[in-house]
Order: sequence, then structure tokens, then C-alpha cells
Amino acid sequence: MAPHSLARRLETVARRLAARYGFPRPRRADPLDVLIETVLSQNTSDVNSGRAFRALKAAWPCWQAAASARAPALERAIRSGGLARLKSRRILRVLAVVRRREGRYDLRALRRLSPAGAELRLSGLPGVGPKTRACVLLFGCGHPAFPVDTHVHRVVRRLGLVAEGASAEQAHTRLARFVPAARALELHLNLIRLGRELCRARAPRCGCCPLRPVCAHGRREAA
Repeated sequence: MAPHSLARRLETVARRLAARYGFPRPRRADPLDVLIETVLSQNTSDVNSGRAFRALKAAWPCWQAAASARAPALERAIRSGGLARLKSRRILRVLAVVRRREGRYDLRALRRLSPAGAELRLSGLPGVGPKTRACVLLFGCGHPAFPVDTHVHRVVRRLGLVAEGASAEQAHTRLARFVPAARALELHLNLIRLGRELCRARAPRCGCCPLRPVCAHGRREAA
């Protein structure tokens, strides 16, 4: 698909979703909170990762205290999020690198950088890939990033915006340059909502989907 065609299709998708779901405007969160919460969300549901994050913050209200915790204690606190042993050690490594780079357990300085500069600053953190960086940029810094989570990945493949066999990282690389900056947050959240409510992994509800007229999968289902 030509770049200009992809940009037009993304704009069309954004408009159709906004007509259905509106324009979500969540409040900006602390960047380091977003980073740790996104690490916890890997390979689990939003419900489980949210429960794990709340338990972590209840046990250690500040990141300096969490960084001083022993890995087994951290593991017990986040057990509801799955892969607790891996994630507890990853979180401790992330916090150590943030402290070394920033001089404190704080990533709010990223808000003063350009999107490219902020993403570069996040590069190299252990276990922090394109999706996690994009979440921090979008929800923690207000930068126009486009995270590709499980729902977004499924929907954009069905739409034909990326190849059916494209990985989430490949989809991110393909789409990030063409998502309208002013609609990045809105499009991301509305695609997630669509994926949860209609474009589900099993038995997608194509008949009532607002994107069916512009969806490759929807057209095949209708044929």
C-alpha cells in the first residue's frame, strides 16, 4: 500500500471510530508509572495487570522504595499479573537504569524533549520495546505516539493496513509514521475499544462494525 493511501485509510478509520465512540481524553499519567504498568501488562489481561500495579503501589508507594525491595517480595506483590518472577526482576533492572541515567526515579524530563528525543532516551531500558516506549510517550508525555497492543494488532491486520502475518513490532514500524499526530491517542484507544467489543479474536461481530465498509476481513465475510 502506498504511503499516501495508508495515511488516507488511517484518517478514514479514525473518523469512523470517532463517529461511533467519540474522542477519548484520558488524563496524563506519570511517565515512570506508565512504564512500569506497561511492563506488567505484557502477556496478560488489562484486569490482571491493573491489579498487579495497584498491589505494587500499595506495597511501595514510591519507586525509590520499590527499587530497594527484594525480588521475591516484589514477585509476590505482582503475582496476579502473571510471569511475576520475570517481571519483578525486569522492573528492578528498569528502575536501576532510570536512576543511573536520570539521577532519580523520575522520567518527567522526557516531557521537555521532542518525541524522537524522548523515545531515544527510553531506548535500551531492559524489556522496553516499541509498544512500551510508545505508551510512555503517549500517556506519560503527551507525545503523538501509537502503541500497537494485542487489540490494535488484530484490528489493523484484519483491516488490511498491514500484512496478515505482520508482527506487532512490524505493524508499529509500518503505521507510526502515518497515523495523524492529532488523532494518535484517539485512534489508539478507539481501536482498543473496537477490538474488545466487536473485533474480537474469536467470533468478531462484523455485521455491526463501523469499519466493515473499509475492512478487508469484513468484505471477505460479507462475500
